[in-house]
Amino acid sequence: MGEQPIFSTRAHVFQIDPNTKKNWVPTSKHAVTVSYFYDSTRNVYRIISLDGSKAIINSTITPNMTFTKTSQKFGQWADSRANTVYGLGFSSEHHLSKFAEKFQEFKEAARLAKEKSQEKMELTSTPSQESAGGDLQSPLTPESINGTDDERAPDMTQNSEPRPEPTQNALPFSHSSAISKHWEAELATLKGNNAKLTAALLESTANVKQWKQQLAAYQEEAERLHKRVTELECVSSQANAVHTHKTELNQTIQELEETLKVKEEEIERLKQEIDNARELQEQRDSLTQKLQEVEIRNKDLEGQLSDLEQRLEKSQNEQEAFRNNLKTLLEILDGKIFELTELRDNLAKLLERS
Repeated sequence: MGEQPIFSTRAHVFQIDPNTKKNWVPTSKHAVTVSYFYDSTRNVYRIISLDGSKAIINSTITPNMTFTKTSQKFGQWADSRANTVYGLGFSSEHHLSKFAEKFQEFKEAARLAKEKSQEKMELTSTPSQESAGGDLQSPLTPESINGTDDERAPDMTQNSEPRPEPTQNALPFSHSSAISKHWEAELATLKGNNAKLTAALLESTANVKQWKQQLAAYQEEAERLHKRVTELECVSSQANAVHTHKTELNQTIQELEETLKVKEEEIERLKQEIDNARELQEQRDSLTQKLQEVEIRNKDLEGQLSDLEQRLEKSQNEQEAFRNNLKTLLEILDGKIFELTELRDNLAKLLERS
């Protein structure tokens, strides 16, 4: 089934400045989804993060990598293949610890996969290849990915403090969109594989029919040869010639039986391929259903987001109307205060005159 996500979280993504090798440069404007992916065909673990359609993290985990916690909410690791150091700022210490645990787990799995690959190559290598020299490396043996302590980036300064994540209402929508894109890519791959398997299945079915006809012909030929041998043994008076002819016929029968056995094995293999094709068809149907569920969920989230925007706009309009009413009341109050002041002055003058 190719590469599958096995763990996801959200964090602010940074990369070390390639010029200074000291300062952090943010690669995302807000918190994005960071996921661990497992490629079952190559037995490889990767860390992938997308900001829209742009891949801001694409790092293959190797046994030499180390994830370092530099603060309560920030961690980093070096990737020499990408020639950079990645940093992640999390919303809490719990999320950072969980990500670090998964990193250590998948790093150990990558180490075991590397050891198994090396053992398999040692068992399958021939003596001549072993004597040719030890410079050849396994294609699955990664280079040293994690640098030394000098290559690691310094701790994140106060200026690069992780920014707050988006509002809670926007998180499910963004995450669902990323999952929907991933399932759409998986579905497109399955459709291509399904078309190839369908063509192979049709070709295999035609071959099976042809081989069945050939097997029937071989069986008829074998029966005819057996009858011929019996006739020759009864009719021929030349025992030596009959014995030689019989030996040749027996050899021909043996060859036909071996051919028949090979064809039967080929038929079994084709049946197994047909079963595999059916399993892939069932998996494709399951993925299609999951994609439909994700699309329905996305529509629900879009409706919720639209409702929240309308409520926010209505609240702003009500606040604006309230402010205008307050201004009007303040103006009326200022006029009343002015009139009372004049009245007080007039009363004071009357008292003075009296």
